[in-house]
Amino acid sequence: MDTTDETLATAAAAGDRAAFATLLQRHYDRVFALAWRMTGSRTEAQDLTQDICAALPAKLRGWRGDARFTTWLYRVTVNAAHDLRRRQATHSRAANGWGDWELARQDGIAEDRAALDWLQAAMTRLPPELRDTLALVLGQDLSQAEAGQVLGLSEGTIAWRMSEVKKRLRVIAAEEAR
Repeated sequence: MDTTDETLATAAAAGDRAAFATLLQRHYDRVFALAWRMTGSRTEAQDLTQDICAALPAKLRGWRGDARFTTWLYRVTVNAAHDLRRRQATHSRAANGWGDWELARQDGIAEDRAALDWLQAAMTRLPPELRDTLALVLGQDLSQAEAGQVLGLSEGTIAWRMSEVKKRLRVIAAEEAR
């Protein structure tokens, strides 16, 4: 006479490898079929079934025998499928968040590039002395005092030139906006 699933489960929980192998042989296809129905993917179902089988020895230690073994095993399978869905949803949200961040970063880079291109084009419309001052202060990131030293001018003159640059760039931008 065949040994019942419940008897095999109790023996497997106690470490009986033969009992565990018999349980797997009897129920592997059922677990796989349920996993396939729940995931909708043969590949995911195969992976999920393997994960369930690998975790089953530890889970069997918690089996109390209150329900039929097959009922308990189906519940383990359903829980594993739900866990898989939650992990996939979390990964998807994380990937989407990363994608949104990357798109925003790329947009920022494009905006910075457009602003720089505009500034370079607008600089050609400035008188050479203002263009030189702007190139040193913004382009080379020099302080006004350092730019003054390079150009042989006072810091006050550099400050006035930068003020003049801002005024003229606003005028250029307003002309282009029309």
